[in-house]
Amino acid sequence: MSGPLDGVRIVELAGIGPGPFAAMLLADLGADVLRVERVDAARRGGPGGLALTTLNRSRRSVAVDLKSPDGVATVLDLVARADALIEGFRPGVAERLGLGPDDCHARNPALVYGRMTGWGQSGPLAPTAGHDINYIALSGALAAVGPGADGEGPVVPLNLVGDFGGGSLYLALGIVSAILAARADGLGQVVDATMVDGAASLMTAFYGLAASGQHTPPRGSNVLDGGAPFYGVYRTKDDRWVSIGALEPQFYATLIGLLGLADAPEMAAQGDPSTWPAMRERFAATFASETREHWCGILEGTDACFAPVLELDEAPHHPHNVARDVFVTVDGVPQPGPAPRFSRTQTAAPTVAPAPGADTLEGLRAWGIPADELDRLLAAGTIHQPGAGGDAAADEAAPGAAEGRGTGRPAAPEPADDVRDTRHTKDAHGGSIG
Repeated sequence: MSGPLDGVRIVELAGIGPGPFAAMLLADLGADVLRVERVDAARRGGPGGLALTTLNRSRRSVAVDLKSPDGVATVLDLVARADALIEGFRPGVAERLGLGPDDCHARNPALVYGRMTGWGQSGPLAPTAGHDINYIALSGALAAVGPGADGEGPVVPLNLVGDFGGGSLYLALGIVSAILAARADGLGQVVDATMVDGAASLMTAFYGLAASGQHTPPRGSNVLDGGAPFYGVYRTKDDRWVSIGALEPQFYATLIGLLGLADAPEMAAQGDPSTWPAMRERFAATFASETREHWCGILEGTDACFAPVLELDEAPHHPHNVARDVFVTVDGVPQPGPAPRFSRTQTAAPTVAPAPGADTLEGLRAWGIPADELDRLLAAGTIHQPGAGGDAAADEAAPGAAEGRGTGRPAAPEPADDVRDTRHTKDAHGGSIG
């Protein structure tokens, strides 16, 4: 591995969505992340969805039965060697498994215990079900997004704000921060990352603008929520879209100059909201008169604050993204590469997500579990290695063991019980996408 987190070890109790994305971010930056999957998922095998393929990249997958005392003991052995752990169960589930913070800190007082939920570990909604849309609704973020026309509700902004922005990014930052603290004083702690907290934090600037009277109801009437005609999107002649964001006067002047609208009377008073309806109509008519490619030829690469609105299959091929290697292809799947970038401790290229349990023997062995113990656990069904016999020592020489990476697609999780059903976990807090 390489990257700024090279040498950091993290145990990830498998889930779906924000927890895995946080683990992916840390793995992208060089951490050795060991993903602990369900044994039945490893036995079932088979391909999974592309979302799982991308989010589970760049780390090993081991299959351990967490309902077995020996399985729990095995995970605690990993915890003893780890810097951090990530889990996304309902409050109390990890404790019932014997893998709660107290259990883990008894084995490793310096462990950072990362918890990913929607509502949090406490509060009246903590035990209830929810999804990204509910978390951002409670934070105030959802009410602020969308057009302001009568009868139109807020726009659902994918599950970027709650799951991934308010959840994964805050969990990853919290884990790294707590690891730094633990290296200073030798003491770990619990990181309680919740999507409500994170989504509310992302709204900090807008709460400030609202308090100063600069962001007011109704939705869609302010500068940054689509109310300003010079900060929005417009349809082109070929039914595609372009974006403009000419907030500053000098950039606005560049934009209307390149559009040939510098002398249009309706464009003269940028800061006067009373002129915005007419200004919007003129922008709309102008952009609708030519194709997206035409406007790219005129506006792209200037200070007009312009960009084409690209579809998912277009974005990887844009010249700017190509020049910066923003996207990579892993096992035939185009996807964003690691971010951010580091001048000295550069990150490695992502590796394909393994099938569940594909690295069980190699991964556990690499983390210090003895071969004879692996033989015993394998024979008892406490761990599972697809395609392996009952002899872990012999399997060390098996094809593919040295690479430490599986090449199959991860299996889609199936419903189980409250302990391991990651979709049910997300129904409460965030263990699945959306």
